Amino acid sequence: MSLTRILTLVVVAAIVTAGWNGQVPAQPYPSRPVRIISPFAPGGGNDALCRILSQRLGENLKQQVIVENRAGANGIVGTEVAARSAPDGYTIVLIPSGHAVNATLYKKLPFDSIRDFSPITLVGSSPLVLAVHPSLPAKNVKDLIALAKARPGQLTYVSAGIGSSGHLGGAQFETLTHTKMVHIPYKGMAVAITDLMSGQVTMTFGTSLSVVPHARSGRLRALATTGTQRSPALPDLPTVAEAGVPGYEASLWYGFVGPAKLPPEIVSRLHSAIVGALQLPDIRERLASQGVDPQHNTPEEFAKLLVSDVERWAKVIQRAGVQAE
Repeated sequence: MSLTRILTLVVVAAIVTAGWNGQVPAQPYPSRPVRIISPFAPGGGNDALCRILSQRLGENLKQQVIVENRAGANGIVGTEVAARSAPDGYTIVLIPSGHAVNATLYKKLPFDSIRDFSPITLVGSSPLVLAVHPSLPAKNVKDLIALAKARPGQLTYVSAGIGSSGHLGGAQFETLTHTKMVHIPYKGMAVAITDLMSGQVTMTFGTSLSVVPHARSGRLRALATTGTQRSPALPDLPTVAEAGVPGYEASLWYGFVGPAKLPPEIVSRLHSAIVGALQLPDIRERLASQGVDPQHNTPEEFAKLLVSDVERWAKVIQRAGVQAE
């Protein structure tokens, strides 16, 4: 009998003895690299947050964590990739609060903003920052309002796309100040900020992550933040409301979700790893320095936030008459 024949018989005997049922034992999660999708272009706030968290998240999961940018359609392109991925925990996506906006803004999405995702946890929240090119003769919000009224339809503000937080922040500003400005949507904040710093456009209601570093370097002039309270990262800046626009508020949050039907044990594993990273002093310091307040919640709490924000932004969009092109 040949050696090959003997080895084959030994393997078959071992299988029969063990009562093999034809299934390969499942490997513990994660057993290979995990992919984080940033549904926006490199260099923007979402991308920066993904990269700040990815290394420590990888250490907690004991696997490599890869950030993949899939920009387009106000975050819809990359988010769809995550929605259509296998519910095995190897693809998750960092969605901004604009995910809830898209549910109303677009008449037909390639996914259901609630049912096609498994919420994992909130990551942080941040006010937007109203910033202008330094050449603009506006030192504060009141100056900006006066300038906008003197030049109706001439001042421009950029955002990451139609219906993005920056777009709605600008639209709300126009409504409350009775001014008329021109919105210029981009496919991501990185290029938008570059054009703003070069003076091609006037201003932005941008994410803290994309605006703060340039405001500190003097390449942009920050006038105010858009939250209900002053930002710990920019304590000297007033909120838009206290600077002369009562009732104004437009904040942004970020959170991780996976595709629908993600097994509870995998959701729990990811939640634990993400929260662990958020509790590290160096991560909290890096986020805070960029104007992001680190936060986390349970998957159930995050699910409730998604539902309530879809309802809240639907009212704002309808009132402002914002439409996707």
